[in-house]
Amino acid sequence: MKTIESTTDAEAAVRCSDLLAPYGRVLCRFSCGAASAVATKLAIEKYGKVEIWYSDTGAEHPDNARFIADCERWFGQPVKVTRSAKYADIWEVFEAKRFLVSHQGAPCTSEMKRRPGDAVWEIGDTEIYGYTADERNRVEQWKKQNFERIIECPLIEKNLTKQDCFGMLERVGIELPAMYKLGFRNNNCIGCVKARDNLDYWKRVRKHFPAIFERMAKLERDIGTNINRVTRGGVRSPIYLDEIEAGDPKGADPNVQCGLFCMAEADALLDGANS
Repeated sequence: MKTIESTTDAEAAVRCSDLLAPYGRVLCRFSCGAASAVATKLAIEKYGKVEIWYSDTGAEHPDNARFIADCERWFGQPVKVTRSAKYADIWEVFEAKRFLVSHQGAPCTSEMKRRPGDAVWEIGDTEIYGYTADERNRVEQWKKQNFERIIECPLIEKNLTKQDCFGMLERVGIELPAMYKLGFRNNNCIGCVKARDNLDYWKRVRKHFPAIFERMAKLERDIGTNINRVTRGGVRSPIYLDEIEAGDPKGADPNVQCGLFCMAEADALLDGANS
């Protein structure tokens, strides 16, 4: 008759941790947003050893460098950076593709996030994303369509919202990224082309970053395309950025995502014109 050796709580915890360990690596997709920061911290608490990856698009707020440093101290681990091997920033992508955005997505996501992100991913890796409780259905649908990828969203598992994440960062003494404090809903590129059909968003860009607004307005004219459309008098028509009426933004920003779901949408663009 075999006897079962007793184990200490510490030994049991180690064995449980081994059971939780994924087949491959754990890749935290850190976007410099509040939600992805908290999701990364939860992944570290669960797995211990993770790789934290941030995609540098060359067009985000310079305060992100400060936020990354603050988060690295909180994580106790470094944040690694991916960059495009072909383009320095989103502007080079737009100039090369002669294209800004459509209902399928934007080429900047494909070139500055999807391609560099896929370069560090291998089959068997677990990817951690900062999608929140209200995005549960979208994540489940994406998982069904991308069954080869192992996705975990700890904020959804714990039913946490973006506001919950703001509160957590405040409690640990991490100042929110500058874009949030300027009224932007997400910490994306300054002048994100995926903020389509929302004049208040572009008014906010014009107010805080006039040079970037002017550059995007000139690029629209140069390419001959419009990011926004408006409905006036029952008629929906395109509007150039330099045609947006004067005045400050009055409404809230759209929830512009640039990550997991944008990557899925961008698949259709990856095999497009790449000259």
